[in-house]
Amino acid sequence: MNLETLANTAAALVSRGKGILAIDESLPTIAKRFASIGIESSEAHRRAYRELLITAPDCAGYISGMILFDETLRQRTDSGQAFPQVLQGQGILPGIKVDTGARDLAGCPNEKVTEGLDGLRDRLQEYRDLGACFAKWRAVITIGAERPSAACLVANAHALARYAALCQEMDVVPVIEPEVLMDGTHDMDACDTWTGQTLNEVFAALRSQRVSLGHVLLKVNMVVAGMDCPEQPGIEEVADRTVACLLRAVPAVLPGIVFLSGGQDAELATRHLNAINARHPALPWPLSFSYGRALQAPCLKIWAGCSENVAAAQAALLHRARCNSAASLGQYAA
Repeated sequence: MNLETLANTAAALVSRGKGILAIDESLPTIAKRFASIGIESSEAHRRAYRELLITAPDCAGYISGMILFDETLRQRTDSGQAFPQVLQGQGILPGIKVDTGARDLAGCPNEKVTEGLDGLRDRLQEYRDLGACFAKWRAVITIGAERPSAACLVANAHALARYAALCQEMDVVPVIEPEVLMDGTHDMDACDTWTGQTLNEVFAALRSQRVSLGHVLLKVNMVVAGMDCPEQPGIEEVADRTVACLLRAVPAVLPGIVFLSGGQDAELATRHLNAINARHPALPWPLSFSYGRALQAPCLKIWAGCSENVAAAQAALLHRARCNSAASLGQYAA
């Protein structure tokens, strides 16, 4: 484990005014995205769309890294250049999603555990050789009747910790993503409680697996109400409750925290991020973004599978990247 390499990578990912673009959708997920614009999720369409994202001009001023899917890490541009090399040439760090998805957790109805530890050491070696310098593993936590269970929290925290230890062994920065889902009718208080408990469990597991906390990034949900909750909190309340939760649960030694959008629309995710940074400028860690849909949605809609729309779609991506860069500094204005 080369701590200097890990520290440099982590610092670059959360450098001032920059965040991460997640383009690591699994095959079923990107099929849903493409269905929304009426095109088939073929390998050719996936490659063309991700080339659009990876080659978008000027994004390196606002995007520090891109999280890729296994297929994407191996693909090339029309001119034959490997995607990771294109990113590196722009000063954007290539990352890789390494979990194999959430599966039903035995004995815990309606709960999931993320899988993918089998063979991970060898896969990380291959991914590093292909150019990846950071990785991501997502756990999903649902709030509902008798959920989340202690068993679910422990199982997912343990998997995240073992993944993180393997990453650091390979000099790959682990991004740990324990996501408390927005799905449901729960209120903000429930999200606050379970986000805090999830983070406590995760950091306890990281310590038990001897993970260096100074070389890990946290990707986390904001403290919000469930999508179907009749009472939705305001922007400033989300900002204040999110920061208070993080201060209680996240060690100061972490090099940075990036937020997931978690189903928020593009503008709302930006407004929340901006309020967090504008209202809380002096925190132990930089707070930035690692958005998927909240950066891609306008771009995808404009592209619609048509090559003649590529330039306009890339302009939409750049606009959202600039907006979120400003929000990471507390300087966004609609």
